[in-house]
Amino acid sequence: MKVVVTGTRGIPHILGGVETHCEELYPRLAQMGYEIIITRRSCYITENNRINSFKGITLKDIYAPHQKKFEAIIHTFLSIVYARRINADILHIHAIGPAVMVPFARLLGLKVIITHHGFDYNREKWGKTARLMLRAGEYLGTRFANEIIVISSEIQNVLQTKYNRTDTHLIYNGVNIPVKTTSIGYLSTLGLQPGKYVVALGRFVKEKGFDLLIDAFGKLSNNNYTLVLAGDADHEDAYSVSLKKKAREQGVILTGFIKGDKLNEILSHARLFVLPSSHEGLPIALLEAMSYNLDVLVSDIPANKLNELEKNDFFRSGSTTDLAVKLEKKLQNSKPDRKYNLSAYNWNHIAGQVNDIYRKLTSRKHLKPTTGDFPVTE
Repeated sequence: MKVVVTGTRGIPHILGGVETHCEELYPRLAQMGYEIIITRRSCYITENNRINSFKGITLKDIYAPHQKKFEAIIHTFLSIVYARRINADILHIHAIGPAVMVPFARLLGLKVIITHHGFDYNREKWGKTARLMLRAGEYLGTRFANEIIVISSEIQNVLQTKYNRTDTHLIYNGVNIPVKTTSIGYLSTLGLQPGKYVVALGRFVKEKGFDLLIDAFGKLSNNNYTLVLAGDADHEDAYSVSLKKKAREQGVILTGFIKGDKLNEILSHARLFVLPSSHEGLPIALLEAMSYNLDVLVSDIPANKLNELEKNDFFRSGSTTDLAVKLEKKLQNSKPDRKYNLSAYNWNHIAGQVNDIYRKLTSRKHLKPTTGDFPVTE
């Protein structure tokens, strides 16, 4: 069975939550016998990741301009044309921006699944026109996709209430349980000591709230800890430039985008993980921190309210003062080697759930949209 995947920037080792999701999910589906083809945006291909395959997956590089307003829509359009040309059995689109092209894919006779990763129109980086397009993507994807996967109950409830789409599939993001390292070689190059730093992880965009975290960290009394921001901007802009400037002025360690051994070392030895976001889907970075048994402090937005967390793990979203107060308490009373039940976020289980949806979709002799009006070919 041939599955074309789009909506992601690409894999491997490309920054982003959707990218991490795809990098973990699709090798497992390839092992189940699927022919997986992930279309990658050409603007993210470098000499370090210029490869044709990854863990049993075919990588197809398709043109995308390096402009945040246009890259997703142009790339998705071209990917759909490619999927039709090679007679894909399933087209799987990730995120609501690219989902604006679902009606086009259905008109071409493709069987379409979308994964809704979050309400991207709430991200602060987007202007009015982009927000309208993202809302249109959510509407068109929800109305015309054959099957819909959602990564949180919050998204599931919204799609049911807003669009009367009652047949969505709740499948969480996943996380691997790591083997923590005792090595501190990378820490030494950064001037860090084990257990003496606080870490935050993610892209340098406004909704991640890293500027808020830097300000709150500066309010701590008798602070003997260092703040580490692991990440970078995929599109350098005024916010990311000002964030890096503020970080350097405040003595914050900027690691850049790291994965593998370096990230393992950073997470293995941190005292506390902080996620100050104003917007998330289901944050993989938080799941990663929990997999390292780190104590956590996160904003009280709905997406962060995992059942595995406790009341004192949250601060009031957007409040520098409350974040500073809660940081102080956490650093005085943080729990080393904290245990979480992460069985619901097992990637093998998640791959099995997606496999069930693929089998369900392709076993139908006649497909009709749940709420749309397009004729469908077999």
